[in-house]
Amino acid sequence: MKQVALLAGVGTKTVSRVINEEPNVSDAMAKRVWEAITALDYHVDMQAGSLRRAGGRTRTIGLLISSVDNPFAGGIHRAVETQARRHGVSVLAASMDEDPTREALGVKEFLRRRVDGLIITTASQDLSYLVSAVERGIPMVFVDRAPVGLNADSVTSDNSEASAAGTRHLIERGHRRIALLVDNVSIGTAAERRRGFLEELGRAGIPTGEATIRTDVHGADAAEQLTRSLLAQPDPPTAIFSAQNLITLGVLRALHSLGRQHDVALIGFDDLPLADLLQPAITVIAQDARAIGEAAAERLFRRLDGDHLPVEQVIIPAELIARGSGEISPAH
Repeated sequence: MKQVALLAGVGTKTVSRVINEEPNVSDAMAKRVWEAITALDYHVDMQAGSLRRAGGRTRTIGLLISSVDNPFAGGIHRAVETQARRHGVSVLAASMDEDPTREALGVKEFLRRRVDGLIITTASQDLSYLVSAVERGIPMVFVDRAPVGLNADSVTSDNSEASAAGTRHLIERGHRRIALLVDNVSIGTAAERRRGFLEELGRAGIPTGEATIRTDVHGADAAEQLTRSLLAQPDPPTAIFSAQNLITLGVLRALHSLGRQHDVALIGFDDLPLADLLQPAITVIAQDARAIGEAAAERLFRRLDGDHLPVEQVIIPAELIARGSGEISPAH
């Protein structure tokens, strides 16, 4: 910093003000300082700087998502990064892969790096690992899933209502044997999607006790094998409701490999890349990942800016996009 100050012809305090974007520095002086920083290839140590910066800010936030290879989670990640960049903040991101142990360890690593705030997707029913963060007053927003037993901001989709809408769409086209493939129902989103499915069956007078529901479907490979098994039954489902995008991939593989894609209806929760180009194109319940990520980031940055907001549960509507696969009528 002293070398930057010497090259720019200013004091070290001015360099600090420019780096920290403090007021009372002219544009011309800031330009000289940044030119000196560039010329010397000086990299600011945000971790060390936070020790002396007002409030101990590091200008980083931690983002814990389900998995970086999930397009929906990736969309949230991108939206949060975009908002963070506008605030001059860096994002540290990690996947927890629906593993409560990895979830707790991921947050622990964020806290060790002194992040200013947290945006969290949780799979755990036990959030005691967040006690220290709460006690330290670290702002946090839960994304995709509302927390259990913790009064905190959250931004989610209308999972139950959207699942009911998808189920109703299939029922209105004459389907009665509808199979639901869903992840671990201890996860809030999976439980809500199952609930919406069952409630809509009940409203249509279809016995819920006889519903074909397969839980703990983890990933595309498991979904493919399960779909093959279901369609090999004497009285197979005429429609499949896939409650997660990676599950939908597995269902698609099975349907296409068996040549059944034109006679078994399919609705998937979450959109997929190129889903509109398949034959038939895939009908989906599309969550707005960008809107969810933006709302979560905006909420977090308002709290970091000192706004004393009441805790809020923001719900972003999902959209049913009819493309063809969900409009297939039952053969019998």
